[in-house]
Amino acid sequence: MPQYLLSVYGDEAEFARQQADPKLIAEIYADVDKVNQRLIADDALVFAGGLHPTSTATVVRAKDGDILTTDGPFIEAKEQLGGVWVIKAADVDAALAWARDATVACRVPVEVRPFQDEPEA
Repeated sequence: MPQYLLSVYGDEAEFARQQADPKLIAEIYADVDKVNQRLIADDALVFAGGLHPTSTATVVRAKDGDILTTDGPFIEAKEQLGGVWVIKAADVDAALAWARDATVACRVPVEVRPFQDEPEA
């Protein structure tokens, strides 16, 4: 069955404001847990997880035969990746249905992208 990446995007300043409201965070976590439980019940969940802020990121790159590491995100952007789901879905329409539930639960945009098919051996 095809797999899809559901990427949760948002503004880190907004994430921080949400964290400052314990009632809102509890509601979001409860709503996300409901989505996760339904994904598990439907055998659609491969993996899910939230991410720490981009200030904790380290970029590793190869350049001119050397390996370089730098602090912070690779790109500067208004919205940052805050978490992901990897799901199994019959088709893109089914993945989009899960993303609709996810965006309501998270209260931020969710991008849906299919994984590439593995080459046949």
